[in-house]
Amino acid sequence: MTGSETFPMARAAGCPFAPAPGLTARPPVSRVRLWDGSEPWLITRYADVRAVLADPRVSVDVAQPGFPHTNAVSKARDARMKTLMQMDPPEHTVQRRMLASEFTVRKMAALRPRIQELVDDLLDGMLAGPNPADLVEAFAMPLPSLVICELLGVPYADRDFFQGVARTLVMDDPDPARAVAASEELNAYLEDLVGTNSAGAGLLGKLAPAMAPREIAVLGQLLLVAGHDTTAAMIALGTAVLLTHPEQFHDSADPVEELLRYLSITHTEARRVALADLEIGGQVIRAGEGIIAVKSTANRDPLAFPDPDRFDLHRSARHHVAFGYGRHLCLGAPLARAELQVAYSTLRRRVPTLALAVPLDRLEFKENAIFYSVRELPVTWASTLTTLPPGSSTKNRRTPHDSSVNG
Repeated sequence: MTGSETFPMARAAGCPFAPAPGLTARPPVSRVRLWDGSEPWLITRYADVRAVLADPRVSVDVAQPGFPHTNAVSKARDARMKTLMQMDPPEHTVQRRMLASEFTVRKMAALRPRIQELVDDLLDGMLAGPNPADLVEAFAMPLPSLVICELLGVPYADRDFFQGVARTLVMDDPDPARAVAASEELNAYLEDLVGTNSAGAGLLGKLAPAMAPREIAVLGQLLLVAGHDTTAAMIALGTAVLLTHPEQFHDSADPVEELLRYLSITHTEARRVALADLEIGGQVIRAGEGIIAVKSTANRDPLAFPDPDRFDLHRSARHHVAFGYGRHLCLGAPLARAELQVAYSTLRRRVPTLALAVPLDRLEFKENAIFYSVRELPVTWASTLTTLPPGSSTKNRRTPHDSSVNG
């Protein structure tokens, strides 16, 4: 098949949580056309996607000829700044090793009480305000921003600045110069933060003895932007899924792994370039040819997940590839899991009457963003207030609570 179809493809209007029909209806290894006329290989099956992401003959280096850039903005920005996500070994190995100890499952478990405090504070504010409310603005966006700011040592008071930069970088902005300028402005801000020791005991401050300020700034930009935007998108979109499956919203099972599988929010998918000839799914891919590994279709592959289009909290979904696979498996996955688990479980426990305030077909989705989600999520809830059970929160709060719901 030639690359006559342009990637990324539009999702079906009536199925906003599913991959684009143009992805699922094509051969498992085929060519597509990108914004710049290039024709990389599109890999859609679960086994093939894992094979690509684990193959040392496949590179994430955006400077390699044939790399399938997301758009003009990412190409211009990548030419100026190389992050951990665009590094191959041994450079990638060195930087990742420096960070790995900060994102262990054990450390993220220790952070959960603080995440719970932040979740409860944000829900207090939302429940005390107007009803309906926008869950994105009131909860989904500020929670991961607060967490990543505390973790890195970045003042949350500056959130409007870095969130504005993030919107420029993760949306399909038509002006590369604007994105590069925004990225450089954020780098300068982070360099100053490190240079003046303002990051304190945060991760950026800890890295100061081992890395140059510019290196820390580049790494900090990646962690700051990706660390809040991806999780914010998952909180909002995952809540939309749960509220359209109310019996599963009230189910006591942890929904995180199934939501990650079901949604796979990285709209632009995992991009690579072959460094040598290799065979994937019976197709020879030559050195210098671009590859796009489609995690969203891999996570809907019936050979890996029976009845994959059904949302089922009780399925075994931990082997999904929403966080990637191989040496570039998402470093922040333990943090994202902790935030999502606390967010979803607390919404269910504290706001059991939570519901969409508008029909699903009236929601506006981020079709052109790197991370697929909803722009706004209007929600409503019953107004009866009762006191939370003792010990269920770090403060005395009055919140919607239904003791008949298993939380």
